[in-house]
Amino acid sequence: EGDLDERLCELDLRSDSDVPDVPPPTDSTPEILKKPLSGLSARWKNWWIRGILSLAMISGFFLIIYLGSFMLMLLVLSIQVKCYHEIITIGYRVYHSYDLPWFRSLSWYFLLCVNYFFYGETVADYFATFVQRREQLQFLIRYHRFISFALYLTGFCMFVLSLVKKHYRLQFYMFAWTHVTLLITVTQSHLVIQNLFEGMIWFLVPISSVICNDIAAYIFGFFFGRTPLIKLSPKKTWEGFIGGFFSTVVFGFIFSYFLAQHQYFVCPVEYNSETNRFVTECEPSELFQMKKYSVPPLLQAVLGWETVNMYPFQMHSFALSTFASLIGPFGGFFASGFKRAFKIKDFADTIPGHGGIMDRFDCQYLMATFVHVYITSFIRGPNPSKLLKQLLILQPEQQLSVYKTLKSHLVEKGILQPSLRG
Repeated sequence: EGDLDERLCELDLRSDSDVPDVPPPTDSTPEILKKPLSGLSARWKNWWIRGILSLAMISGFFLIIYLGSFMLMLLVLSIQVKCYHEIITIGYRVYHSYDLPWFRSLSWYFLLCVNYFFYGETVADYFATFVQRREQLQFLIRYHRFISFALYLTGFCMFVLSLVKKHYRLQFYMFAWTHVTLLITVTQSHLVIQNLFEGMIWFLVPISSVICNDIAAYIFGFFFGRTPLIKLSPKKTWEGFIGGFFSTVVFGFIFSYFLAQHQYFVCPVEYNSETNRFVTECEPSELFQMKKYSVPPLLQAVLGWETVNMYPFQMHSFALSTFASLIGPFGGFFASGFKRAFKIKDFADTIPGHGGIMDRFDCQYLMATFVHVYITSFIRGPNPSKLLKQLLILQPEQQLSVYKTLKSHLVEKGILQPSLRG
């Protein structure tokens, strides 16, 4: 069967110049569109395929938004699993790891372990009252991290036991490949769901901004693109990049204005243990209450306005849109470099004209991390609702101790009278 170590060593020593160009695309036109688009050139055929399927995906996305936050969480989980599958499959094919013992089983086992850990943390944070009523869940939550570590340790030991002398290097290649893929997909999807719990607007505006930037950059590049932007992605142009930036900033500002008017989008997503449903009802925070702002003197002469009414969140939308259009595309450039390194055009052929699911969400992963960091750094404050849920889990004597400490603090502050009885 040949010396596998020598083959892999040669693979390591190859320079980038040895990597051939990406092979030309095959005809991925859906059967239903082949006849209507038969007379068009390849360039315009791809335009129509991408456009039609983009509209179909956006329509499906709006339908899922209508169905509620739980369906959005399931969508995020489904996309995560599919992206993981696409990246793992590339490694499986590139390194010809068909004969590795337990490789595929261990890859999916590690995915299960990491999801168990992250989603268990989410359940502990946001479903405390639900867990409190079920004794078996209390045990799982109390020892959640120990159970997660034990599960991972089991997989780790299984990997060590699966090592075979003639496959050592390849097995460690794939072990590292699996863990990097977990970092890219599972960790980021967890952050997307964390953002969703802060309010659907923190989920929709960033994701929609990336989608808008992708579409606008493609349109501007298709019609006006002349100047190449980056060698990793030859079809990207400065015209598309700049056009996408301005379009995304305007879109984010307007889209935020409409979303900020509705409780359904601005209220934190919470689980109601009485109805066993997710609810989005609250008194909107100051971020989502209309305020009057003074227009800078330089703009007053242009706009003719001295003041303007807007939601404070619209100011934050500038930061989100700017990141989505200027930094977000680097996730796509990274993916382009990855694909060229392994001589593939797309991660998969799941979506005609678009490639795989990962091809559509390569920019979203950077965005998810940025939004989470942005919220924790500039937006999130103390959460009384979350604190109350944690207090309700405590033992009665612990709750009484907290009560006495809080009462003493309020008396010292002069908020309560010393004579007030508890």
